[in-house]
Amino acid sequence: MTEFTLLEIMKETIYLSFMVALPMLAVGTIVGVIISIIQTATSIQDQSLSFIPKLLATFATLVAFGPWMLKTMMAFTVKLLGDLQMFAR
Repeated sequence: MTEFTLLEIMKETIYLSFMVALPMLAVGTIVGVIISIIQTATSIQDQSLSFIPKLLATFATLVAFGPWMLKTMMAFTVKLLGDLQMFAR
């Protein structure tokens, strides 16, 4: 395995991790900002108020995007294991 091959695998792994995590992180951030704006507008200072909506939104995103995430990660794993013979050289 050459250094270029290893760097290419690492690049693909980081990119895949970013793409799989992005939907949940984006939804959690957007919901957090919306709840913070509502808390500021109503002068509510309860820290736990934003936790439940973010948790529910993240779970809903996981349910909605879960099949795509699983398919994407499985395709990458199958590709990596299929190329295992090439990496052993």
